[in-house]
Amino acid sequence: MRLDDKENKHKVLFSRRNQISLIRLILRLILIFSLLLTGALIFSTVRLLEWPLFGKNNKISGYVTKYVCKFSLVILGLNLSVLGSPMAFKGALVSNHISWLDIFALNSLEKIYFTAKSEVARWPIIGWLAILTGTIFIRRSKSKSKEQVSAIEKRLIIGQRIIFFPEGTSSDGTTVLPFKSTLFESFFEKRVKDFLYVQPVTIFYLPDKNYDPRVYAWFDDMSFVQHFFWILSLRNRGEIRVILHKPLKVGSYRNRKDLAGDCYDRITRGFNQVLME
Repeated sequence: MRLDDKENKHKVLFSRRNQISLIRLILRLILIFSLLLTGALIFSTVRLLEWPLFGKNNKISGYVTKYVCKFSLVILGLNLSVLGSPMAFKGALVSNHISWLDIFALNSLEKIYFTAKSEVARWPIIGWLAILTGTIFIRRSKSKSKEQVSAIEKRLIIGQRIIFFPEGTSSDGTTVLPFKSTLFESFFEKRVKDFLYVQPVTIFYLPDKNYDPRVYAWFDDMSFVQHFFWILSLRNRGEIRVILHKPLKVGSYRNRKDLAGDCYDRITRGFNQVLME
């Protein structure tokens, strides 16, 4: 075969792969939007019906969110494996943060309420869903810290399961960033300290061996839309590994820094354990 023939053959193969990736992206886009829109309509209807009975708590509508997120991961080409069980106590979850996909993975486990930086409310798709499902939006500033702690405390008192990412940003998926302890202060307020537990959660992404290990990570100045479309176009399936660690009783710790440090150690050990496999 001549060199020109080989080059033409490679161009044809490359063109076909691009076409297949584009078709895959479009099909997944249609499916994910259809699922999210249908889920949002069902969620809104159920919330209206359950509000007189449960108020701000998503006792029933939370199941809609849970199963919409489970099916979303299937469409996105991700398998979810979980080690450990959600705690039975009142309290909160804290997790490392790698990607916008974390929201789908963690929502698939149990009925929870996220805390997120205020900018998330303006993100396409994710922001709309966050508002709809009762996310607590916070501003990363010292002047607003007491107000944020109070908002989380109120949710905990009425029995809502809160989850937040103490790193304050997302990593590239190869390490756990240092924790900020500010929001841990809400667990030490007098009205909640004695009955609350905190469950550390490790999340880790295992892409196909043909992909960059950081392919699912959304970090630094990455465009959300570009990363979203990139994930939709991937051919090979990946895995999200979640480790639910032993719950920690808040009253057993002297202050927020001690609790944050222990959560960091447990989450990091779980992360490194998966990394070394």
